[in-house]
Amino acid sequence: MPLFHSKIIVTRRKSILDPQGKAVEHGMHSLGYKKVNGVRIGKFVELDVQASDRAEAERITQEVSEKLLANPVMEDFSFTIEER
Repeated sequence: MPLFHSKIIVTRRKSILDPQGKAVEHGMHSLGYKKVNGVRIGKFVELDVQASDRAEAERITQEVSEKLLANPVMEDFSFTIEER
């Protein structure tokens, strides 16, 4: 059975405040990086999926992201998959 490698990025929705991102942005400004704005903090998750084909690996990655990795009320996610 082929092995697929998924890379998932989870971020807060643009309409949701990101206090951690704001704190990091403030820290950057304090260090003199005044041209840095719009900092958002998210999660990056990698996983390997054994699946019969790419479509199954995408389905599994989608389900795991929806059910476990991202809060559907506050977060969005995207992913890429490559065959190993």
